[in-house]
Amino acid sequence: MPTAVDGRHNKEHKEHRLSLAEVSAALVADGQVAAADAEKFMTERRYFRGDTHPLIVISEQKWKSARPPHRTLDLETLSQWLAQWCGLDYLHIDPLKIDFSAVTEIISSAYATRFRVLPVEVTAQEVVVATAEPFQRAWEAELQPILRKGIRRVIANPDAIARYQVEFYNLAKSVKTAMSTGNVSGGSGLTNFEQLVELGQANRSFDANDQHIVHIVDWLWQYAFEQRASDIHIEPRRDLGIVRFRIDGVLHQVYQIPMPVLNAMTSRIKILGRMDVVEKRRPQDGRIKTRTPEGMEVELRLSTLPTAFGEKLVMRIFDPEVLVRDARELGFSDEDAERWQRMTRQPNGIILVTGPTGSGKTTTLYTTLKTLATPEVNVCTIEDPIEMVEPTFNQVQALSGIDMGFAAGIRALMRQDPDIIMVGEIRDLETADMAIQAALTGHLVLSTLHTNDAPSAITRLLDLGVPAYLLNSTILGVMAQRLVRTLCPHCKKAGKLRAEDEAAWNELVAPWKSNMPETLCHPVGCLECRMTGYMGRIGIYEILLLSPELNRLVTSAADLAKIREQATREGMKPLRISGALKIAAGLTTIEEVMKVAPPVQGF
Repeated sequence: MPTAVDGRHNKEHKEHRLSLAEVSAALVADGQVAAADAEKFMTERRYFRGDTHPLIVISEQKWKSARPPHRTLDLETLSQWLAQWCGLDYLHIDPLKIDFSAVTEIISSAYATRFRVLPVEVTAQEVVVATAEPFQRAWEAELQPILRKGIRRVIANPDAIARYQVEFYNLAKSVKTAMSTGNVSGGSGLTNFEQLVELGQANRSFDANDQHIVHIVDWLWQYAFEQRASDIHIEPRRDLGIVRFRIDGVLHQVYQIPMPVLNAMTSRIKILGRMDVVEKRRPQDGRIKTRTPEGMEVELRLSTLPTAFGEKLVMRIFDPEVLVRDARELGFSDEDAERWQRMTRQPNGIILVTGPTGSGKTTTLYTTLKTLATPEVNVCTIEDPIEMVEPTFNQVQALSGIDMGFAAGIRALMRQDPDIIMVGEIRDLETADMAIQAALTGHLVLSTLHTNDAPSAITRLLDLGVPAYLLNSTILGVMAQRLVRTLCPHCKKAGKLRAEDEAAWNELVAPWKSNMPETLCHPVGCLECRMTGYMGRIGIYEILLLSPELNRLVTSAADLAKIREQATREGMKPLRISGALKIAAGLTTIEEVMKVAPPVQGF
């Protein structure tokens, strides 16, 4: 077995590509694979002369490592082993962390393909190049005098290298071609920013339907879907356009794109969303239906906003599969699910869901409505905008420009023989009055309200001017919710309590006393979660059910502290306590809960 040293210092390793026999023998010598398995494998492939990388062929065997912890020898694991074996660093290629425009300028596409390498980082001092052939070094000697920089080789997954060679160079070519050919008479190229400014001043624009712009937009969506992004932000700046993805509630800057190309991308997306491409001075909304690379249908909700440097475009990604989740998947405990179902089973009344934008209110309401929307029930919604198109509902878009706001929409829906009405948001007294009238006339009304916690919803409606006796007659309950990031199940690590953990826990559960769990789970970071330590989000809930005792406290001079205290006595768990239960279950961390859940007030 070759020693684990860098090939550049190992004279035993002459210039060559890895062979199946060499890798197989090294795995046996390293104790990763049993000799009998390797011998049988090599006998079956005695005449193997394919061009496929040996690691790819071996990964197809799905062998378990003979060394603890006996991981499956998949391609990523084998690539990590190869790096260790040959003494080079390992790199997982994350396309969101690579400046494709910069790296593709270093080596031509033909050269990278020929030697199966991929530049992944460029700094003032060095170029980092990914390879899966540690003993092929001729290209390094050729490039060194040309680049006049140090070259640092890293080992990467050979499949990823081949894939991103194609995609990075094609994308860079699309951007470069779009920049150079724009919609310019005579086909002259654009070589600098000044020419681009002159082009814009000449009222010429890049063609939004150009094949290169189409390719860039399609590529952007593909990576957003792969990275589990919930939102795509396309933001104009003075010199460059910025593309950011929101993943698990956190924004990540992923690309910088020349402004003319960014403008063409925005126009392309507006065309697909049936928006007015010419109008750039006022906000617009639209939607697009597309498919992921796996063929799953996804809906994008578009929103544009004029800014100092051009139109900012946000695409919110809606996955239809979120509506088939049950209460457990949404994060409801058994007790929370029972309290929520007790409200939603009522024939009439008002149910409110509160929380800031992005706290999962829409997902909760849509999922609930989908379970209630049986063939015997007429479910109608009035929304601004319609978040997701759902065939089991009758959905109405609120349009204030033609006097079709929430109040007018509820008034119209009540003449449509509904059983259940969902109102996008109660923003004013008129909407609140119409929702109450709908509840009083025998309808179940679900809506949202922007308050910090559940008890505050009662006082907010009183502040709007709703009489207390009408609230007592119609409100069934209020649920406040937040979303917290969940720890990655592949890499989270349980550890003993630290001194700072106890202080943080006591701050979290104050003013109550609660025993700390014996262990707490902490984020680590792995390839599955893109080294963040978190994967996905889950809800924490605070559910207030209106009881006769609480109704007596709902007066025109209601005391919020007394309402909160009585609701807690009757079983309402504050958001932070709900989060503490998730922490004890090993689902999230103290920091995540404290970041989103407000401290309990009034005790």
